[in-house]
Amino acid sequence: MAQTSIAMNRFGLGARPDEPAPDNPSAWLLDQFARFDPRPTAIAAAPDSRAVSQELAQYLEEQRQLRQQFGPARKAAPGPAMTESPASQQMTQGMTATPAPEMPARRDDPIAQARQFARRQGRDDYAAAVGARMSTALVTPAPFVERLVHFWANHFAVSADKLTVVGLSGTLEFEAIRPHVLGTFGDMLGAVERHPAMLLYLDQAQSVGPNSMIGTRVAARGKRKVGLNENLAREIMELHTLGVRTGYSQADVTEFARAMTGWTVSGLGRAPGARFTGTDGPAGAFVFAGPLHEPGARSIMGKRYDQPGVRQAQAVLDDLARHPATAAHIATKLARHFAGDTPPPALVERLQASFLKTGGDLPSLYRVLVEAPEAWAPQPAKFKTPWEWTVSSMRALGVKTVQPLVVTGLLNQLGQPTWKPGSPAGYDDIAASWAGPDAIMRRVEASERFASRANGIIDARVLAPKLFPAALSSATSQALANAESPGQGLALLLVAPEFMRR
Repeated sequence: MAQTSIAMNRFGLGARPDEPAPDNPSAWLLDQFARFDPRPTAIAAAPDSRAVSQELAQYLEEQRQLRQQFGPARKAAPGPAMTESPASQQMTQGMTATPAPEMPARRDDPIAQARQFARRQGRDDYAAAVGARMSTALVTPAPFVERLVHFWANHFAVSADKLTVVGLSGTLEFEAIRPHVLGTFGDMLGAVERHPAMLLYLDQAQSVGPNSMIGTRVAARGKRKVGLNENLAREIMELHTLGVRTGYSQADVTEFARAMTGWTVSGLGRAPGARFTGTDGPAGAFVFAGPLHEPGARSIMGKRYDQPGVRQAQAVLDDLARHPATAAHIATKLARHFAGDTPPPALVERLQASFLKTGGDLPSLYRVLVEAPEAWAPQPAKFKTPWEWTVSSMRALGVKTVQPLVVTGLLNQLGQPTWKPGSPAGYDDIAASWAGPDAIMRRVEASERFASRANGIIDARVLAPKLFPAALSSATSQALANAESPGQGLALLLVAPEFMRR
């Protein structure tokens, strides 16, 4: 691959036929720092966490009242995962966007009505966010930075499979990742861990210090179990910062969880005494609930933390953000994303050194990547994930706007539904997870639909050199030349080796 092609396809999101190839690939990538818009039009128009949280708070309050009125026997089932509806399946097959009408809940079943309301709102908010993300990726003047946004959103993964996170999953990326993608790792870490999507996804909003004011009061009544939840503390250490098996113990996780008690969400906290309104902020806002906080100093990884209130967990976060193990963990993941499934050790070392020297300054890390010869190796470095393949296909076809439900259904079909990785570890970033025969066949089918919609007006023989300047293989050129029709040629291009890898 020529450097121009690498810049557009490995560092960027794929070339567009209406945009000129950069004369200076490295400068083109670095210049994007000044062109990146953290709040572009499509994302600014999508529902934000405050609006989604207000809907969610209303739903949870209705559920509480209905349980009181009808009792536990009529309790609504746990919120469903965002499964693909028949209408969505139809859209991915026919590429239309007319959803089938939803059967109304019976009027004499208020619990079913409330559940249907939440499902509908979650579907609409989620699809709107997916559409905004895709629309932004298609027209961004800073595709390298957009790729980094997607990288960090997967690093700090939440899953829309959880009902309380369906509508909020995209807002974490929009509100905690995008504003800090060109800042410091510590600032991004702090924003992510305070976001309602993360606090709800990993159950921090229901964590109660056993010896806190609320914990002791509830225990004295003996009617209800409350206690510490370690999910967020564990994932911060294991996934977000230090990495697995990097010098911390289970005792450190427990102590960190105690330090984090009181970190909750206004209007949405599930712990007793944690449901705040009014002066504590609008629904969805981060609040520190002192009555839930476990009193006392904490000892974590050999260091004492005796700060009061919210400052205690923040002090731990600050130290984790600067830890050498965190630098190594982040360096390895960035090197894997840009230079191959087996990260080059020398590149990992340089990234780690930059992280420690600059205190986690992210643009400095990105400059190391752009300057790294390992990231410019001429052979394809990575197999595209379904998201990457879809974005690059639409950009190659000149698409600038999308119908949210259509793109949501397509990504479901391709096996990578947006913000639904199934675990806090996020989606895998290696070819073995995406290059199976069934996955390839789904891309072939999607490429044929893309080509069919193009109506024969795109000549793949002309398009291919624009997408992969000085990087198109003779085998691919020959296959395009021998295609029986423009549609067949375009479909072949979208699944050619150059297109499936970056």
